[in-house]
Amino acid sequence: MWRAEIKVLLKPSILDPQGQAAEKALATMGYTGVDRVRVGKYLEVTFNAPDRTAAEAKVQELCNRLLVNTVIEDYTYHLVEVAP
Repeated sequence: MWRAEIKVLLKPSILDPQGQAAEKALATMGYTGVDRVRVGKYLEVTFNAPDRTAAEAKVQELCNRLLVNTVIEDYTYHLVEVAP
């Protein structure tokens, strides 16, 4: 059994209005030195696969077909083997 911890962020060339709003709010609250805020999403998916290679292929398929809009988003993931 595997757990994929997936981090999704907008590509650097895509404007992030939610991140900009958070950045401005932090400045208004007196937080200085905050250079840039990007807002994304975090997903955990647990699934069965026979080995790490198959698990990586499954995660990439799930992300590319449904979980990530690869036109405007990038993703990274970390696989963790978990007890069934």
